[in-house]
Amino acid sequence: MTTNIEEISLNYEEDGVLIVKELDKEVLSKGAWTTILFRYQNWDKAKEEYSKDMFSIRRYQKRQGEYIPKSKFNISSLEQASKIIETLQKWTQKG
Repeated sequence: MTTNIEEISLNYEEDGVLIVKELDKEVLSKGAWTTILFRYQNWDKAKEEYSKDMFSIRRYQKRQGEYIPKSKFNISSLEQASKIIETLQKWTQKG
């Protein structure tokens, strides 16, 4: 847990190997409830390489000065990400 939004990361290391590598993040909202969109890759031990880019939306609640993870939604593919983008653009461009 952390007290600073900028310190929240998906990076996860095990036995000296970066298993989850955060590539980028965008803070979508701040406050008592914070939402962050992450771009990341997982280490594939069998192939000895990182996966394709993956995405996750994570919600954190600030309690007693610390951000506590509360929920997450992993976007399972680039196709799903594209559909989410397309739908949100359609919904937000309605007059």
